[in-house]
Amino acid sequence: MKIGMIGLGIMGEAMCTNIAAKHDDTVYCYDIVPEKRTIPGAVACESSLQLAERSDVIISMVPKAAHAWAVYREILPALGADKICIDMSTIEPQESRNIAAMVQETGARFADAPVVKSRPAAEAGKLGIYVGCEESLFEEILPVLQYMGENVIRLGGNGAGLVMKICHNALVSQIQNGVNETATLAQANGIDILTFAKAISYGGGQNFYLDSKKQSIAEENFKTAFSIENMDKDVHICLKLAKESGVRMPGEENAVRVYETAMEKGLGAEDFSATIKVVR
Repeated sequence: MKIGMIGLGIMGEAMCTNIAAKHDDTVYCYDIVPEKRTIPGAVACESSLQLAERSDVIISMVPKAAHAWAVYREILPALGADKICIDMSTIEPQESRNIAAMVQETGARFADAPVVKSRPAAEAGKLGIYVGCEESLFEEILPVLQYMGENVIRLGGNGAGLVMKICHNALVSQIQNGVNETATLAQANGIDILTFAKAISYGGGQNFYLDSKKQSIAEENFKTAFSIENMDKDVHICLKLAKESGVRMPGEENAVRVYETAMEKGLGAEDFSATIKVVR
């Protein structure tokens, strides 16, 4: 079984590196930026279509729905009953369902499988992966997904993985905003971020976001593991999904305002922990 990976950005590069290191057959890779097609152990392709023609399992990891549509429209001529497509991008669930329908018309099978956690987990092969597809396909692609993640869960049919990913990131954004506000209040009263984090760990407020980002915040080191721009996209998808579902989310609306301000301030390329600058 030959595997191809389209999209070699911050996450895709690390994910493809794990596939190439662990898979016992040929692994192909492609990115629109030629300099990124240098994954150890993987064979570089000149286009998404060429990669799809050579691969049995085609994995995509691109930033937005428009990019996912561009990939799957390009590779459509190469698809058929012998192909499996796994889109690991974080896009609108309905957009993914529409792409799935287009792909499935060729006879190919399709799964959405967005990931949680950031670059260090991708490098370690310890991502969380949320999958939306039929159960039989899930069992077939599980070994491939386990090259990249240690916690893989099927949530339901096409689009369900993305619904869960959007819910996850929305929750993170609200936890993050709570950390930003309370840490800023503590700092205004003489309690530094590391002491704040230690004290929080003694009670019910302990959370993974604070534990993993306290040092970066203390050092004001906002090197990007997951960008403000990408999280801004995800929180806006959440509000769109909530509206479509008839659900009000005032807490998320507030988190979105923080992200919108961060984008207006030109912080989009920085790590999403840099939102604390907005609150400060």
